[in-house]
Amino acid sequence: MHVLTANWSTYWHGFVGTVELTAVSSALALALGVLIAGFRVSPVPALRAFGTVWVTLLRNTPLTLLFFIVVLGLPRFGISLPFFTFAVLALGCYTSSFICEALRSGINTVPVGQGEAARSLGMTFGQTLGTVVLPQAARAVVAPVGSLLIALAKNSAIAGSFSVVELLGTYRTINELGYDIVWTFVWIAVGYLVVTLAISAVFNLLERRLAVSR
Repeated sequence: MHVLTANWSTYWHGFVGTVELTAVSSALALALGVLIAGFRVSPVPALRAFGTVWVTLLRNTPLTLLFFIVVLGLPRFGISLPFFTFAVLALGCYTSSFICEALRSGINTVPVGQGEAARSLGMTFGQTLGTVVLPQAARAVVAPVGSLLIALAKNSAIAGSFSVVELLGTYRTINELGYDIVWTFVWIAVGYLVVTLAISAVFNLLERRLAVSR
């Protein structure tokens, strides 16, 4: 406990940084994931092609390499943003490709007849997707999406190597002060455990509630 109590402010600052990074990146990943999933099932060939390229490139690019591309590449094109924003872009875009595929698998579980019925009522593709298909698909993929956001929380540790304040990066400061490195990492692990268990609890609650409403 001495390592924790003596460095509480450092741990807390890193913990809050991880929570903020996870929350903002998750929001971006969910928004992009839904959008790209819509592109993937769109009747417009250009949108389907864009969605396919997005998913193929991001799912097959190592996250660390994506961080380098965003942090070091974008400034060369005159895009200068805070390191936190760069980290959010890297994490959010990377995770969105996986959320997109999870949602697409959920869309495939919705009976085709429901979409046809919606179109027969004069609904557009966007209306059919947003009001008929996606609400049902989301129920089927609550657990997989929760697992992806838990992975995002753990992947946020990479951001510490790019000047972003987060939990794992606190070990450098604490280690320089001469504290036991083993206990330093133990308390860092506890912090990540708190974050991931909180995400898991939220999605377990969502899964139970949505299951009742079926």
